[in-house]
Amino acid sequence: MATNFTSFSNPNLDGNKLSKGAHFRKEAPKQVFLLVSAALLLIYGIIFYYIPLFGWITAFQNYKPATGFLHSEFVGFKKFQTLFADKTFWQVFRNTICMGILNLILHFATAIIFALLLNELRNMLAKKFIQTISYLPHFLSWIIVTAIVHDALSSEGAVNELLLNLHIVDKAISFFSIKAYFWPIVALSNVWKETGWNAIIYLAAITSIDPALYEAAEIDGAGRWQKMRYITLPSLKPTIMILLLINVGNVLNAGFEVQYILGNDVIRSVSDTIDIYVLKWGISQFDFSLGTAAGIFKSVVSIIIVFAANYAAKVSGEERLF
Repeated sequence: MATNFTSFSNPNLDGNKLSKGAHFRKEAPKQVFLLVSAALLLIYGIIFYYIPLFGWITAFQNYKPATGFLHSEFVGFKKFQTLFADKTFWQVFRNTICMGILNLILHFATAIIFALLLNELRNMLAKKFIQTISYLPHFLSWIIVTAIVHDALSSEGAVNELLLNLHIVDKAISFFSIKAYFWPIVALSNVWKETGWNAIIYLAAITSIDPALYEAAEIDGAGRWQKMRYITLPSLKPTIMILLLINVGNVLNAGFEVQYILGNDVIRSVSDTIDIYVLKWGISQFDFSLGTAAGIFKSVVSIIIVFAANYAAKVSGEERLF
């Protein structure tokens, strides 16, 4: 008995396949909530991320608030020339990129290590308790965090008291008057505040690893370290690469609150960042055009870094953003 294959419905053959427009009209009423949510996010992005870009025009003007955008004198790239000729700007650029790189390296290393170690805990109650305690600092404002850091590292703080009692030092260390200590202080403050929070995504990625891989490795005699090295870490590699590419663009966002609050005149040459430079010149000195030029430079460099990192990932055959 011959089989009549034409009896099967195939939308690609019988002409019943809906066009994209018709399909959208059919499905849109079912997805009202998602469409409204997407529209609200799009409006939010336009208002707070794209419309403010119009203010970049001030970088090419001798902008005065009294005259406004339309009537301020157009000076071309003069403000950028002034910016690039300023030794202080290159000093704060060096501070920003060095602190940003240090933060990036420590953030990734500590978050990955913490997630791996936390995953090895077999006591679920202890695991949940440690994880909860670890990400609570993320919800503290930087004002509170810097106050804690300042009190802990002051001449009469807990750190100096511990060092003195253990006879590691003979007299209290003035941490905030020694330039070599400032970058590590900023980096470790970021690590303490964000490690637990950053580890959440790695813990989520670990839970998606096929348990059969661990069972097979255990049958072959692999211990915890071998399973971590040959199964967990390779499985986390795509997640690590994507997060690295996303965060590498934030290298120049080394921070503002920590450096501004903990910095002082003694260590100003290593504590000021581009954001502090923009604040001082753009607001305190009323040179809005120079501050805007510094902000544009920061944004352009960040975009270049992202594209360069993504291209390097593409060449090396790793996961990439686009």
